[in-house]
Amino acid sequence: MELTKIKKWFKSGKPKNERKYEEEKREFEMAIGKPFIIVRIEMPESFEDLRTEFLSLEKDERFLEEVKDLIKKRLVYQKKGTIPPS
Repeated sequence: MELTKIKKWFKSGKPKNERKYEEEKREFEMAIGKPFIIVRIEMPESFEDLRTEFLSLEKDERFLEEVKDLIKKRLVYQKKGTIPPS
């Protein structure tokens, strides 16, 4: 993002309104639908050359299924009161 675009973004009131909208939207979705979480995952160090591949994971169905499976396993361990293996 160019510096001028960043300055423009900070000066506009739009991000604040969008942030409020997103918060209200999330509360609404949580109230009427299935609960969900949003996880921010930063690209691991020394993988900068794979930026495109990393960013494509966000929409990769196979990757998302792997993450869902990991969450299920983690919740089963927590339900049993055990520690998941590292």
